[in-house]
Amino acid sequence: MSNPAKPDNTDKAATGAHGSHPDAPSPWVVRWSHLAAPGAAVLDVACGGGRHLAWFAERGHPITGVDRDTAAARVRLPGAELITADIEANPWPLTRGTSAARQFGLVVVTNYLWRPLWPHILESVAPGGVLIYETFAAGNETVGRPSRPDFLLQPGELLRVCADWQVVAYENGTLAAPARFVQRIAAVRKGGVKPFDAHNPSYPL
Repeated sequence: MSNPAKPDNTDKAATGAHGSHPDAPSPWVVRWSHLAAPGAAVLDVACGGGRHLAWFAERGHPITGVDRDTAAARVRLPGAELITADIEANPWPLTRGTSAARQFGLVVVTNYLWRPLWPHILESVAPGGVLIYETFAAGNETVGRPSRPDFLLQPGELLRVCADWQVVAYENGTLAAPARFVQRIAAVRKGGVKPFDAHNPSYPL
């Protein structure tokens, strides 16, 4: 996991906050990963050690990860496109030429929030592509870190960000082991082709 704070910031998120094993993909990402069209390119923003990149690579997707520290991901995925960049302090590194944003069939962001990046993240999703986003939410300050409002989604914030998109799934609440408040969304950018098999029989609604 890549944190939205400087390495010496004591308010950064707990490394194990995504589940019982730090290398396991988020169940939310697994649940909605089928929305990506077969062979669609996947971008993981703040990819950390590459747990989600590995999940999608195993399923035949071209993968790209960006993080300020990609050393662990390079060990795990030596053939992946990994971009080392401080995306909070420097220009967005995923562009074609001088201005046009590179676009992907699926963009994943977990356990990371830096609001100035919203325009870049949304633009990185191709029309008809998918955004899967999951991170800490307001209320987490009562159980642990992060606790600063800068790093916590406010109620309904992901719905507002994706107001013009097709929202497939949204949740805002608490999870256990460890206890944490989270907000998460799976949404399709309107335009272009429809998402592949939006219903997932493995998770009946």
